[in-house]
Amino acid sequence: MHHLIRWGREYDDSNFDRILATAMTFQMRVYVPPHPLIKHWLAIARDATTPSAIFRTAMTELGRWLTYEAVRDWLPTKDATVTSPLAPCPATFIDSEVPLVLIPVLRAGLALLDGAQSLLPLASVYHLGFVRNEETLEASCYLNKLPERFDPQSRVLIPEPMLATGGTITAVMSELTNRGVKPENIRIIAVVAAPPALQKLSVAYPSLSIYTAAIDEQVNERGFIVPGLGDAGDRTFGT
Repeated sequence: MHHLIRWGREYDDSNFDRILATAMTFQMRVYVPPHPLIKHWLAIARDATTPSAIFRTAMTELGRWLTYEAVRDWLPTKDATVTSPLAPCPATFIDSEVPLVLIPVLRAGLALLDGAQSLLPLASVYHLGFVRNEETLEASCYLNKLPERFDPQSRVLIPEPMLATGGTITAVMSELTNRGVKPENIRIIAVVAAPPALQKLSVAYPSLSIYTAAIDEQVNERGFIVPGLGDAGDRTFGT
């Protein structure tokens, strides 16, 4: 069973517990799956002594299990009949006519991609690259491989390890919605999320769903989540 948080529009740093309990009519859904494997790999990823190779493994596994949780009631299906060795029987298949899309946010999003692809091997993969100004914390796009338009029925999964200030992910959402993707057909998987990003997304995209291994309360002056897990990109690629 998921731990579901309905993220309201009111935000106050000083009352984090109240934020989590807020319930409103139109709200973004934030899921924190209680799966023990997610907790295990999150603990390994958080540990500052974890070497880069093991950190990459942890991120791959988090990508796999968060994707599993995110798609369980979201993948389009169709009913059919198959014949077993003994008799015909009803069956359910994934509907291959509905496009499935993975959009990792470079570069850290690549750390979750392998795990996501292991469950969605036929999904198309498009890349978006953003870099954040370390002084202003503003995100700017340096790579955009998205098509001009998406099929309006497309299901889009965004692997983005850290949702901190919300600057990058709101820019990504804008790129997608401007190309015809419906917010209700988008799901984000994150390793750690923080209130500023969740608040921005909830105001702009209340029909969005997010699956995250943890929600940490603080974002420091450098735009890093605390305690978080550091720079996910640097730790993944050993830089």
